[in-house]
Amino acid sequence: MSKWPDDDVILFDGVCVFCSRWVRFVAQRDMAKRFRFTPIQSEYGARLARAFGIDPDDPDTNAVVHGGEVYMKSDAALTVLSRLPGWGWVRVLFAVPKPLRDPVYSLIARNRYRIFGKYDACFVPDADLRARVIE
Repeated sequence: MSKWPDDDVILFDGVCVFCSRWVRFVAQRDMAKRFRFTPIQSEYGARLARAFGIDPDDPDTNAVVHGGEVYMKSDAALTVLSRLPGWGWVRVLFAVPKPLRDPVYSLIARNRYRIFGKYDACFVPDADLRARVIE
């Protein structure tokens, strides 16, 4: 599955401190409010994850749907960052081969709870961000 009907949706691990901070980082810089967010622990997020071959009970990547296409791992992060105001320069990092980028991404993803911590439940966004969350 490489198509999804909703666009500019970021799938993230809602109990991961690092992932939740990533969502806040993007939301604060996304002045056009292009991106919406869905925690993998939500019904919609779990359905999205399964459609993309991600285990909702043991996610190893975030994902973003952009332009109708699904991007995962380092491609997802770079796709999102490159569309934020002032961050277009990260497009040059696509020149780094995926076999080099993705292992670094996977190393962080595998150790994210140990390094950054884990919430007991999905983080609760403020009212402004809440309007951009799909559950």
